[in-house]
Amino acid sequence: MINVKKMLAAAIEHGASDVHINVAMPPIMRINTELIVMDLPPVNNEDGKQMVLSMIGEEKLKRFEADRDIDFSTRIDDGSRFRVNAHYQRDSIAISFRVISNQIPELANLHLPPIVKELTDLPRGLVLVTGHTGSGKSTTLASMIGAINQTYKKRIITLEDPVEYALENNMCMIEQREIGADCSNFASGLKHVLRQDPDIILVGEMRDLETTSSTITAAETGHLVLSTLHTVNASQTVERIIDIYPATQQNQIRAMLSNTLQAVISQTLFRRVDKPGMVPCTEILLCTSAVRNCIRENRVYEIPNVIETSRRMGMQSMDHSIADMYFQGFIERDEAIMRSSNPAKMDKMLTPENKAKVKAKPQASLVS
Repeated sequence: MINVKKMLAAAIEHGASDVHINVAMPPIMRINTELIVMDLPPVNNEDGKQMVLSMIGEEKLKRFEADRDIDFSTRIDDGSRFRVNAHYQRDSIAISFRVISNQIPELANLHLPPIVKELTDLPRGLVLVTGHTGSGKSTTLASMIGAINQTYKKRIITLEDPVEYALENNMCMIEQREIGADCSNFASGLKHVLRQDPDIILVGEMRDLETTSSTITAAETGHLVLSTLHTVNASQTVERIIDIYPATQQNQIRAMLSNTLQAVISQTLFRRVDKPGMVPCTEILLCTSAVRNCIRENRVYEIPNVIETSRRMGMQSMDHSIADMYFQGFIERDEAIMRSSNPAKMDKMLTPENKAKVKAKPQASLVS
């Protein structure tokens, strides 16, 4: 059987971000978006079962075999940590490992817009970081918590599935609760967290109606709440939250959301061309009075236009961010064009005469 710890150590040595196990194939690692076959033998179903057993033990293995899916975290001897999902496909075990960095990166080193740092100064409200799986949402949130931890004396409680970055107390007092180990689910954790005197609450993911409702309620009661959604832009994020509610409650949630939402950071990762690694491109929505009116009056379709016309306040569209990263020399022109919302427009934008216009900095920022 393949030694899980040695396999993961080899992946770390090669700079992998993920490792995938499928029956009848050797383990495969992802390095800077490319899938690479590891120099190991193919895995059979019994190998997969023993791998899972070695990481979670007999009791949780029984639960996994009943539920057919389980999320957990594991670590190897050098201290490297991994987020793990074990599941079944074609009635055989499959495992996905995601590398979790031991060091929380500084916000300044993530190439995020300066307004993201300013959002950590908010006293209350809801801040959402969105994007597809693997877009760096957890890293952005951990870095935001790290910035708060260096600046303010706050009590921070996180609800995560599983706990990814291990956050150490600095100026803040931090509690990290893992779903399935420290509390049964997000909704249960949120139900009780308001009795635990938090200043800041981090909710790993707004998955369902109950979790979403409890998260917004926590933000309404005067806490700063950080969370994530699997949406690709700001307007889709607002629509997703509203659509999760029954039609009879949607007017009410529009009003609640317009009052509590402070910002949406939507991000995706691009492969860097200047050196190995990834860099985020981001769309930033700040909830100005114009945005709040769009949400309240069901004019969410106007949000992209508000973003385009509010750059001086710190907002930016995803396409503008992509163009900026190209002009900074971080990403390829072809990929910038291909992954933009309007390739023809992006092709024209990426000309030398537009460089100064794209790189112009906001005149002011707005965190309300």
